[in-house]
Amino acid sequence: MATTSEDVWRILAELATAQAELTAAQSELTAAQKETDRQLKETDRQQKENERRQQETDRQLKELGRQIGGLGAKFGSFTEGLALPSMETILRQRFGMEVISPSVRVSKDGKHLEIDVLAYTNGELNTAYIVEVKSHAREESITQLKSILQRFRSFFTEHKDKKLYGILASVDLSNELREKILQEGFYVARIHDQVFELDIPDNFQPRPY
Repeated sequence: MATTSEDVWRILAELATAQAELTAAQSELTAAQKETDRQLKETDRQQKENERRQQETDRQLKELGRQIGGLGAKFGSFTEGLALPSMETILRQRFGMEVISPSVRVSKDGKHLEIDVLAYTNGELNTAYIVEVKSHAREESITQLKSILQRFRSFFTEHKDKKLYGILASVDLSNELREKILQEGFYVARIHDQVFELDIPDNFQPRPY
């Protein structure tokens, strides 16, 4: 069958339509690729911004931690300073101690021991007291004081024959923790009218170490 001019024009029209559709599809694809590139760039920008904010947050947290640590150290020193005058009165008048030394630091054979307050007397009493001062006492405060008492004689051989007692003095102390401290045989001292006072029952029996 011979191809007529009408067939040719119809085929050309179909080709033109197909070309137009292809061009439109290519334009849409190009636009979609540009939009994808734009979104990828925006995502990358947001990720970089998030990383920058995270780094700034980390920096601020480190700075806050440093400030809190410094504040804690200052408050601890303040608490120890607050405790000393009233604690010295208790140690001298209540327990008959003659020597009272705050902030005792000792090193021996590569080991170290820190004592907030050390008090002792020789002669007939031949007794020593170790005071651990805390702004906020916790259960680990009991463990810490017990460890100091147990290690004391290895650092102070000159006091090896003395009876040894522990006192935990704290600004903030729960009643539940107070009972645990007393059960361990330690004296409890708490703040009252800006001075430390012993807080023990009448039948309290301290445990010598």
